[in-house]
Amino acid sequence: QVQLVESGGGLVQPGGSLRLSCAASGSIFSIYAMGWYRQAPGKQRELVAAITSGGSTNYADSVKGRFTISRDNVKNTVYLQMNSLKPEDTAVYYCNANVRAYYSGSPRDYWGKGTLVTVSS
Repeated sequence: QVQLVESGGGLVQPGGSLRLSCAASGSIFSIYAMGWYRQAPGKQRELVAAITSGGSTNYADSVKGRFTISRDNVKNTVYLQMNSLKPEDTAVYYCNANVRAYYSGSPRDYWGKGTLVTVSS
């Protein structure tokens, strides 16, 4: 079993900042890419940012220059620093990780349960 647990969501005013964290635990042999997705009401889930095990990153155009993804490979944790938040950033944010478990020969994607970020005055 592999679990992903997000934390750090909440209510913030426009222009404010939040930092999301996602810790992976369980029977982890290796973690490859990790990322953050979000889903706003009535919209499809979309990629926000992703980071490889080597530290290469990519971002959605809508968050470039405002959000920063990082990871701690020792702690099996990925972070999303969100600055200059806008009301349109309001969504449930989900953590994703491509993990090879000890009991599996192939890696697969795992998801957290999500954390709500609300940007409103």
